[in-house]
Amino acid sequence: MEAKKKQISLNDLKVGQSGVVADILGGHRLARRLEAMGVRKGKKINKVSGAFLWGPVTFKVGHTQISIGHGMANKVMVEISA
Repeated sequence: MEAKKKQISLNDLKVGQSGVVADILGGHRLARRLEAMGVRKGKKINKVSGAFLWGPVTFKVGHTQISIGHGMANKVMVEISA
């Protein structure tokens, strides 16, 4: 039996939790900017840290650690096993 999948934003991912990038809800410019950082659909992502409310969100994609703003992280949808 396959585990049920759930989509949440990168902001809602708990520190230490990982998942797969399912969608990017922003426009073309945001998608291209994130893609240049290695964030694209199907890539495994692991949340390293996140500040409460409006601080940066730090995560790893492959061997690269990246920090982005809260608003941008809200538009990255991650699929996790529920």
